[in-house]
Amino acid sequence: MIRIPQVRVVDEEGAQLGVMPTPRALEMAQERGLDLVEVAPMASPPVVKFLDFGQYKYDLTKREKEAKRKQRSVTFKEVRLSPKIGTGDFDTKVHRAIEFLEDGDRIKVTVRFRGRELTHPELGRNLIAKFVDRVKEHGVAERTPLLEGKAMHITMASLHKPKTHDGQARPGEAGEAQAEPAQPVPATSTAPAAPAAPRAVPAAPATAPAAASSNGPAAQPARAVGPETRAEPRTNSQNAPAPEPVTTGE
Repeated sequence: MIRIPQVRVVDEEGAQLGVMPTPRALEMAQERGLDLVEVAPMASPPVVKFLDFGQYKYDLTKREKEAKRKQRSVTFKEVRLSPKIGTGDFDTKVHRAIEFLEDGDRIKVTVRFRGRELTHPELGRNLIAKFVDRVKEHGVAERTPLLEGKAMHITMASLHKPKTHDGQARPGEAGEAQAEPAQPVPATSTAPAAPAAPRAVPAAPATAPAAASSNGPAAQPARAVGPETRAEPRTNSQNAPAPEPVTTGE
């Protein structure tokens, strides 16, 4: 709640409305369906603005997250050496140190002594001097080598600006959407299916003529028909002779 009796009012479009009593400014904000937000409390008189307070808080949080994402704290990296390090390992350590320095980090170069190597500290100083000379285009030594216990170290500051955490633009966030290749659609046939071919009905084998009956002529051979119908012999009842009467003895 604004307790100042008079405020300087700015409308939602940024236009100056002048100094007016706080109740009048609040009434104007309510008429426009907005909130009266104090944006410059240390000014004389304080500056207020007509805006949506929820949207204002959302935009403020979004800007803070964006600023936090872009900032990067300088970290401290360490590169460890030994007096008997080989040429290949030494070159690898130099390349790693250059990567750290290009990222804007500080590095600590440490030479560890083992056993009787501690009696020859000049080996560590010469090794550190050689290391600093290899990375002098990317970093600068902050102080001379310092021997502490069984280790000699030196710190170097980067000559590059720290890199931010801005990642590569995602395909969805790019201004121009990348067109995806169209997938081929398999062709479908709308023609009706062809009718099934009729099955061939095998012909029944010819049957041998039936033997002649003693009471009548031989029957005609049966016709070859399909499996659905049965073959029945055809008889000629008109030409068949009448049976003889049977007599019994007295």
